[in-house]
Amino acid sequence: MSFAARLDDLVRPIAPAERLAAVRLLVGTFALIYLLVRLGSFASVATHDAGDFAPAGPARLLSGPIPAWGVYGAVALTLAFGVTFLVGWRFKITGPLYAASLISVLAYRNSFGMIFHTENLMVMHVAILALSDSAAAYSLDAKREGATPEPARRYGFALQWLGVVTAVAYVLAGVAKLRVSGLGWAGGEILRNHIVYDNLRKHLLGDSFSPLGAWTARHTWLFPPLAVLTLIFELGAPIALLRGRIAKAWALVAWSFHVGVLALMWILFPYQLFFIAFASFFEPEKLVERVRAWRRART
Repeated sequence: MSFAARLDDLVRPIAPAERLAAVRLLVGTFALIYLLVRLGSFASVATHDAGDFAPAGPARLLSGPIPAWGVYGAVALTLAFGVTFLVGWRFKITGPLYAASLISVLAYRNSFGMIFHTENLMVMHVAILALSDSAAAYSLDAKREGATPEPARRYGFALQWLGVVTAVAYVLAGVAKLRVSGLGWAGGEILRNHIVYDNLRKHLLGDSFSPLGAWTARHTWLFPPLAVLTLIFELGAPIALLRGRIAKAWALVAWSFHVGVLALMWILFPYQLFFIAFASFFEPEKLVERVRAWRRART
């Protein structure tokens, strides 16, 4: 096989339509639940003072806050498009509309106070899925059209782009550490100070904090290896793009990293902790087929 053919297999691997569609189901379900859970927060910005408006992302196109009816309407529309994204109805139209509305609603909410960077990866994944042929299976569109298409490179290309975005997110986190502290990060003291500061701030403000993080701060020998492993894990994220067992192993390490962040700092990354962020590295269609087989057996 020539180098060009090998490169094509890496960038656009052949994959079944069901795999990409299964990722759409997982990401779409998580995003819809996330919207519903934070519905009050999204709607609350309608009553915020105009002086609190600090536009972020697409909200920078606005000259000021939008009317309350506009906020409620945008949130309702986003929820409606979230349902069409999940079930795959008229996906070529409703998919991109959902991505655009989701980005807009989240950006507008982040324009009033804290910016939730934990949402970024989810939004990027929704955008990639919305612009790809992720409704070719497990959707109302696929049911209307009949037979599921054969495995093709366009499905693998979308899956690979999901992986690229995931890997880049972690690489940027590693680069940010090096830009701020250089190789001094590997000494562990900066990581230890960060954990101590975060937990102490939360404790003083009456917020939930991690007792485990406070306890480990006393044991300085723990932090140099943790700091080094963090850099290796984040800067080495592109190895996941090789797919197969390597990608799965990296995804498990990434999940363990977020478990550690939750345990030591009480910072929740739900998209990662529920493993949705890493679904594209696996074969989630097997899970969907098991659920469908279970439903058929019950009926």
